[in-house]
Amino acid sequence: MSAFAWLLTGLVLAAVAAVFMIWFRQRPATKREPVPPASLPDADTEFATELQPPAAAQQAAPAAPAPELPRRYGEDRLVLLARDPHWLFAYWEISATKQEEFSARYGPEAWRSSRPFLRLYDVTGIEFQGNNANTYVDIAINDESDNWYLEVGQPNRTFCVDLGRVLPTGHFVTLLRSNLAHTPRASLSECCDEEWMWLEGIYRSLFGYQFGVSSPLLIKEVSARMGRGVVPVGITSPVFLPPQPVNRE
Repeated sequence: MSAFAWLLTGLVLAAVAAVFMIWFRQRPATKREPVPPASLPDADTEFATELQPPAAAQQAAPAAPAPELPRRYGEDRLVLLARDPHWLFAYWEISATKQEEFSARYGPEAWRSSRPFLRLYDVTGIEFQGNNANTYVDIAINDESDNWYLEVGQPNRTFCVDLGRVLPTGHFVTLLRSNLAHTPRASLSECCDEEWMWLEGIYRSLFGYQFGVSSPLLIKEVSARMGRGVVPVGITSPVFLPPQPVNRE
């Protein structure tokens, strides 16, 4: 093929390409319907995941345990209470210092070889000095106890209790002494108050009338009204007796 033929072929192809480009640019654009993005929800659409709080917030925080009272306070104390006419209740605490003092005085093995006891004193009507009780009784307890119920069976009596230990020799060593506790009565009181006249009887004896009053302050009021000739019939009643003529004969 000659050079002229190649040149002619190139011009034809260039003309075809130019016509195709002009047609592509001038053709009408295809109108498409807008498609909403699939990732965006409608304005009035709600999802359950948006209404629920985060998983960590859904789990309720564990409730804090209630504070407990300490079983021991490190103090030496012995308290005696009257539960009823026949029973007492005692509770106590012995500190480590008290035990060390006991061991230092009676020997390092004294605490282990001795036995704990409660000594209950009847101190009714006396000023107790430690050795002048009316009667006393020893009650064996154990080392693990820190409270004890005491059956006394004696109403209207005063008691005191010692917490101590009995040595192998039989000697009782007092560690703690309680307060005084009085058991209540188990029967009616023997004390009789004076017999007082009822206010109604006072009015009847003074004026010869029976009034249903409920306050002693009305005595003055009645006396004042009697001076004016007016006597009330009842405290809650507005009715009054008319003045009565006075017979001076």
